[in-house]
Amino acid sequence: MKDLLNVLIGIASTPALLVALIAVIGLILQKKSISNILQGGIKTFVGFLVLTGGAGIVQSSLTPFGEMFKHAFSVTGVVPNNEAIVALALTKYGTPTALIMLVGMVVNILIARFTRFKYIYLTGYATLYMSCMIAVIMSVSGFTTVPLILLGGLILGMANALSPAILQPFIKSVTGTNDIAMGHTGNFGYMISAVIGKLFGNKSRSTEDLKVPKGLSFLRDSTVAIAITMGIIYVILAIFAGKGYIEAKLSDGTNFIIYAIQMAGTFAAGVFVILSGVRLILGEIIPAFKGISEKLVPNSKPALDCPIVFPYAPNAVLIGFFSSFVGGIVSMFIMIAFHTVIVLPGVVPHFFCGATAGVFGNATGGRRGAILGSFIQGIVISFMPLALMPVLGNLGFANSTFSDTDYGVVGLFLGGLGTTGGIVMITTGIFAVLAIMLLLTVFKKKPVNTDTVVKK
Repeated sequence: MKDLLNVLIGIASTPALLVALIAVIGLILQKKSISNILQGGIKTFVGFLVLTGGAGIVQSSLTPFGEMFKHAFSVTGVVPNNEAIVALALTKYGTPTALIMLVGMVVNILIARFTRFKYIYLTGYATLYMSCMIAVIMSVSGFTTVPLILLGGLILGMANALSPAILQPFIKSVTGTNDIAMGHTGNFGYMISAVIGKLFGNKSRSTEDLKVPKGLSFLRDSTVAIAITMGIIYVILAIFAGKGYIEAKLSDGTNFIIYAIQMAGTFAAGVFVILSGVRLILGEIIPAFKGISEKLVPNSKPALDCPIVFPYAPNAVLIGFFSSFVGGIVSMFIMIAFHTVIVLPGVVPHFFCGATAGVFGNATGGRRGAILGSFIQGIVISFMPLALMPVLGNLGFANSTFSDTDYGVVGLFLGGLGTTGGIVMITTGIFAVLAIMLLLTVFKKKPVNTDTVVKK
């Protein structure tokens, strides 16, 4: 039994296997041939490995970027990094995290089957990280054993259904279709960016329509544009950080300017790999998922990781990253001025969340929407971790914390209830949210994910 549980946990926490399995099940339900099933499963599996491999390449280039920034400007503080904080938490909360994750995935499927929130959350690592945070906060609030696992799984399943739902009205503006949803822990921030773009932007002036002089037409290639732009940023930062520091601590003796250029090229290569993986996944998962939707969970949508929208607005990806990072820097100076704990700009969350916010801001408000939306999102993912730290118990004193907006929403909801009334208040709050979801299902004829076009 334990071995079977370990296998199930392994599949659930490995996005490539999980999504490939979903694709295979969908194709089987459509009674496709063995060759089509194998092709769909393998290409989906490989596509996700390509995507996550690209994300790893990007992250490897952003880590020294963050180190150079801290050294160049002599700032220390808490670094928002989901992988770091989860690694610390799992040493103590590993078992409840795994069980909450499994219960939460079952609850997500049941909610998709019987309510109007028809989203199957397929981003396994995000589900694992959210499970870990829920396990920490509920344990600190006094939950143990069965109540911890069942109620933790219930709030996880609800969060995984509600998170795609709040962003779905804007998906069609980005992708041109309503066949997919976003399954990422930054969805609340992307919704903010989309709303800001709609209110203050100009949809007719898209980031993708930027006019480039004929002599610079090569910049229309997103890979070239990203490599050159990041090269300039890295070289400037390397000069501020200093030759001695970089060659002694980061580059292993390689000339500091050459190292900066190499990291910029690595960043561009990672983005290129991500986009290739996304195209491969979309070509397989959407047709395969129709079997799930038609047979098991009618009208459901697969909720996929945030890089799935990158190919739709490559310029907005870069603009969103820079704007979000500037928002993080502004937030850092505000924290210094008010003598709070300093949350340093985490380059990884500012890239993935900022880039995605830029895509959504551009979809609803063009260039202005991309800049303003991702800038505000950057401020939100700086101050939300600061507010979240007190509810994480001893883990709140670590040198890292959860970064994305959805962690803040769920964490502050649970932590606030726990501070107010402990176990009773958290339990009441969880069932109140479930009751609202059921009432919305009963009294609404149209599902949340109907084809909604966001109009300017």
